[in-house]
Amino acid sequence: MRTFDVVQGSDEWKALRAGVATASEFSSILAKGQGKTRAAYMRRMVAERLIGAPMETYKNAHMVRGNEQEPDGREEYVVRTMTLVDTIGFAMHDTLLAGSSPDGLVGLDGGLEIKSVIPTTQLDTIEAGGYPSEHKAQIQGNLWITGRQWWDFASFCPLMPANLRLYTFRVERDEKYIQELETEVRRFLVEVEQAVNKFRERRVA
Repeated sequence: MRTFDVVQGSDEWKALRAGVATASEFSSILAKGQGKTRAAYMRRMVAERLIGAPMETYKNAHMVRGNEQEPDGREEYVVRTMTLVDTIGFAMHDTLLAGSSPDGLVGLDGGLEIKSVIPTTQLDTIEAGGYPSEHKAQIQGNLWITGRQWWDFASFCPLMPANLRLYTFRVERDEKYIQELETEVRRFLVEVEQAVNKFRERRVA
């Protein structure tokens, strides 16, 4: 793993991620039953490599709120768990154009993924236990890229009473899943490179 000390969301951070398969989009790579999802992400990767710059991506109000509340969620986690959390800008795989932007690294073996949610989602998550399956690819992807042993999923809702504000669940490495994920990411990156080469050689009138 190679780490980069940049501010997440900054121009430097965006430039590092351009044309790189990231953990937040690993679910798109795995979306075999939804070819359009995978194809759309691949087209974006190809475009970013061809122009040598990141493309702006859609952000809704929930995503913006999540980014703004992430530091508060991290602070709440530190207080509740009495552990220190280190932050890094970006982590890159040693040999692949694949990486992740952890919300935090905990000790020598752990990591942190913070999701800022609305009250109803917080209640649903607490009642269901575990962690929402839609985050599995991202969290196991973080474990793969960083080589860590566990990752704490933290659902944060500052509007809730103190006892319900932060819900955490520890996710262990799933080696079988990680191996399958790595296989699919490698295949995806090969297809991206092939598409990039095809377009570079193409001549249009």
